[in-house]
Amino acid sequence: MKSRLRTAFSWLLRLAVVGVAVLAVWLVYLDAQVRQQFDGKKWTLPAKVYARPLSLYPGQLLSAEQLQAELKWADYREARGADRPGRYYRDGNSWVIYRRAFPFWDGREPARRIEVELRDGRVYRLRENNADAPLIRMEPQYIGGIFPAHNEDRELVRLEDVPPALVAALVITEDKAFFEHWGISFRGIARAMLANVKAGRFVQGGSTLTQQLVKNFFLTNERTLPRKIQEAFMALLLELHYSKEEILQAYLNEVYLGQAGRRSINGFGLAARFYFGKSVKELDLGEVATLVGLVKGASYYNPRRNPERAKERRDLILGLMADNNVISDAQRIQAQGKPLLTADSNRAGQREYPAFLELARAQLQRDYRLEDLQTEGLHIFTTLDPWMQHAVEEAAQRQLSALEKRDASLKDQLETAAVITSVDGGEVRALLGSRKPEFFGFNRALAAKRAIGSLAKPVVYLTALESGRYNWGSIIEDKQVSVAGPGGQLWQPQNYDHKSYGKIPMVDGLARSLNQATARLGMTVGLGQVADTFKRLGLSAEVPPYPSILLGAISLSPFEVAGMYQTIASQGFVMTLRTIEAVTTAKGDTLSSYSLTGEQRFDPAMMQWLRYGLEQVAERGTARRLTQNLPGPLAAKTGTTDDQRDAWLAGFDNRHLGVIWVGRDDNQPMPFTGSSAALPIWLDTFREAGSEPLPPATALKMAAVNEQGQLVGSGCRGTLYPFISSRLPQDLTECKQKAPEKEKKSWLDWLF
Repeated sequence: MKSRLRTAFSWLLRLAVVGVAVLAVWLVYLDAQVRQQFDGKKWTLPAKVYARPLSLYPGQLLSAEQLQAELKWADYREARGADRPGRYYRDGNSWVIYRRAFPFWDGREPARRIEVELRDGRVYRLRENNADAPLIRMEPQYIGGIFPAHNEDRELVRLEDVPPALVAALVITEDKAFFEHWGISFRGIARAMLANVKAGRFVQGGSTLTQQLVKNFFLTNERTLPRKIQEAFMALLLELHYSKEEILQAYLNEVYLGQAGRRSINGFGLAARFYFGKSVKELDLGEVATLVGLVKGASYYNPRRNPERAKERRDLILGLMADNNVISDAQRIQAQGKPLLTADSNRAGQREYPAFLELARAQLQRDYRLEDLQTEGLHIFTTLDPWMQHAVEEAAQRQLSALEKRDASLKDQLETAAVITSVDGGEVRALLGSRKPEFFGFNRALAAKRAIGSLAKPVVYLTALESGRYNWGSIIEDKQVSVAGPGGQLWQPQNYDHKSYGKIPMVDGLARSLNQATARLGMTVGLGQVADTFKRLGLSAEVPPYPSILLGAISLSPFEVAGMYQTIASQGFVMTLRTIEAVTTAKGDTLSSYSLTGEQRFDPAMMQWLRYGLEQVAERGTARRLTQNLPGPLAAKTGTTDDQRDAWLAGFDNRHLGVIWVGRDDNQPMPFTGSSAALPIWLDTFREAGSEPLPPATALKMAAVNEQGQLVGSGCRGTLYPFISSRLPQDLTECKQKAPEKEKKSWLDWLF
């Protein structure tokens, strides 16, 4: 018997030794895992993407509505005196703005208190420290992130930047003994076990803040005994190696506090910005208590979805804070008496711009790995203009709704896309990929290849002007065209109104968008030459030398169309449309800055000459509604494809180029043209965002053209058209028929 007991004891001892050894090895492994992850980079930080900063300077086109909106989107609050960063005050046309400090890509700028005076829609005066200032930039608006697969987002905060009341409220609510235990609380475990036994199921965990951090940081939400044991050991190891302050700071940045579309809101820094439009240090007591209340259940106590439930939780936590002498009873009563107010979740400073972000990410990946963009916390400074983006989004919603009211069968059938760029630099200022601007999905601005219709016609007229055989007064014929194609098929384009207009000045062919006149002109100058002009304008897509290309039987995306028209707007300079200004590290060190690159492929004077024709389109042609409602001159071209499946408008003023497309995803016809569907969106956008007329064409000079389209002397009968000054002959041949002289009147004529 004793022998058996000794044998059993020996085996038990061996098993115990093996168990201790296994436990020791496991603890060593856990310890290495804890230290490796906690000592290194704790979080994969998505790249933060910013819009362009609003630059203020005297003479800038800037309405009071835009300035007000941009301040609101940047979470500025109106307060008399504007006594601290993030505040502004308005008195009529005079504004005082206390701009926050911000790490721009070319250096960190401190907080600045500035004075802005607006007059007639422009910045009249800009002052700082009682002296005139030439230029001041506002901090750029956050417009989204480039997230890893789990879509976590956070704004890291330091413990010293967090209000002491928030830390105290968190501790007394979630783990009152936090500063006393070593990672686990046996009292809390016993209390949780009793509650679970009474409920007959797992209803309470008894976790300390350290255990919660371990669960969120290292583990999953699985509720099993082995996982709870692992959690407890890891909490002990975490407390062994790190101070309470380090653990608390990590918790403040890790805890899950809500969801914003596809991204999760992690940490109190981002939660303060998301729910209240403030930095965490600006929170008042009620807001502190509301955020702490979210720890127990971010969805259940969401102050936007469940305001009454969130208010009850807020008031409970304020009571706990008073009971534990964190705040006074007077402070508790005052905070509980305030309504629970949150910032608009869809405000520009917290929403994303999926169409633009898709393009920006694609351009960034030419120089950066996607993994780095998703994990290194880079700061991406882009060209997006939030005011222009707002203008085109609003215009699209308004005009598509109006079109669908005119035809009930089109309800929710129309779609749109828009690309707006800066004329001088090719920066993408706005991008709309759908009538639902926050839609993550098919980006029509980049991916929808649609026939461009009459947007191709300026290419034909440019080719004609460059040939040296034509000017805007040259006579061309608008009559029926018939061209035999492969298999004996005939190409017989007709004008939109099915009429022919005979002999007309060339400018009328473009202004009135006449198909027959344009087709005849294109065939005369040569299909190969027209196809070559497409390429020289920057188009990379294949352009087959078929007659149908003259009238736009070529499928392009709105982004490709914008690239082609950008060359026209920038006077012959071909450039890549760009979205990125600069990239910096999370600490503010500049990694890359991007400047304008391109090639001058056309004589600027030639492009001014072409621009005259586009100005006539906007002045008296198919886009005349533009100059009827906006200060001209403007340059534009409407486009409508066969059976009215696609409606286009491409146009530019002195600042911006805009390309608008309207159509149906199923490519079915619609009862609208470029003038009736796309033009109103362009018009509303530029009216809201501000339009600046085109400057005079300095390279052109007016000269007379006779009825045969020939250039004649100034004293001859004829119609004035612009010509490139340097190409005008020094001595024009005298014409046979002089312009009629004014009849002389006698003194008797003046009496009667």
